Amino acid sequence: MSRFDPFERPRSARPSVWAILLPLLFICGAVLLILWWLGVFRGHGPVHDPNAQPRVVTPAGDLAGDEKSTIELFKNASPSVVYITTVAVARDRLTLDLREIPRGTGSGFVWDNEGHIVTNYHVIEGVVRDLIRGAPVAKVTLADGSTWTGHFTGAAPDYDLAVLKIDAPKERLSAIPIGTSADLQVGQKAFAIGNPFGLDQTLTTGVISALGREIKSESNRAISGVIQTDAAINPGNSGGPLLDSYGRLIGVNTAIISPSGAYAGIGFAIPVDTVNEVVPQLIRTGVAKASRPDLGVTFVPEQQARRVFGLRQGLLILDVKMGSGAAQAGLRPTRRNTDGDLVPGDVVLTIDNQELRSRADVEQIIGKHKAGDTVTLRVQRGDEAVDVQVALDSA
Repeated sequence: MSRFDPFERPRSARPSVWAILLPLLFICGAVLLILWWLGVFRGHGPVHDPNAQPRVVTPAGDLAGDEKSTIELFKNASPSVVYITTVAVARDRLTLDLREIPRGTGSGFVWDNEGHIVTNYHVIEGVVRDLIRGAPVAKVTLADGSTWTGHFTGAAPDYDLAVLKIDAPKERLSAIPIGTSADLQVGQKAFAIGNPFGLDQTLTTGVISALGREIKSESNRAISGVIQTDAAINPGNSGGPLLDSYGRLIGVNTAIISPSGAYAGIGFAIPVDTVNEVVPQLIRTGVAKASRPDLGVTFVPEQQARRVFGLRQGLLILDVKMGSGAAQAGLRPTRRNTDGDLVPGDVVLTIDNQELRSRADVEQIIGKHKAGDTVTLRVQRGDEAVDVQVALDSA
């Protein structure tokens, strides 16, 4: 029996955990029930309607005229466009068998019902350097999905053009309609079909942004008369056709200007008049010796000539190619004097009495001639207008 200690402190009783939690849970539940009853949480959970049905489709109006034209153009032209996968042949180390290895992709189009396929030289360049004519270099997939072996026929690196040959039946081949680039105008519609990033049968639309551009070929030679377009051209579009609103070939898509390597609004196409001269030569002999006429001069861009020199008519000569007919005729380029000031060169007003408004006019006029022909230029030289005879060179 313990003794009573009057100074002993009473021991505090420790309540159980449930004794604390149960009242709290009861209070929380009551609060939530009251809030639900008041509508605070009503309608925030998933509410299902077993009678839900698909929405009624709003009837569409008739397609616009330009939409119909574009749809029809694609239906007619897309069967001519092909998907090209270049291949390299390597020997398997284990079986010693030869096998094909895919190397790259690009676009092309059917030239004729004999199975000739046109594309860019740079699309197949990596696999043709060491091959002989007739060797397989690519797999060519037609619009119907069938794939055929593409044999090398010929190439023109100076024009970034090449021709392959497939042995497909004629009924599977749809030759692309051929147009002309001599009468193209800035602002007219342009359509590109190709396989950007491997996405086959892709249509992009735009306009012809400029004419008479000059780009470097795979052999580092200048290709003149190039078409500039804002129709989207991306990696994989190379070798595909650029079409006019009639669905005719007006160029072969070949290059873009882009800091990122993707579409940036500026693409280039080799003009069809050049293609139509080079491709038959590649089919006949495997090589091209095109003799496109060339005036032998380059011009200051029209807007810059107006802004810097106040030019109101004609085209201002920027440079004259050494040894050209223009140089021999004494045409004068724009230059800087000893004080560093710009001195304008000759201004070409007409060629064969035809007035010049843009570089495209020059291409159109001289395109009717051949290398070696002589044309008459009326040039403004200072305060004097003079006539100059110029022999056209071979581009």
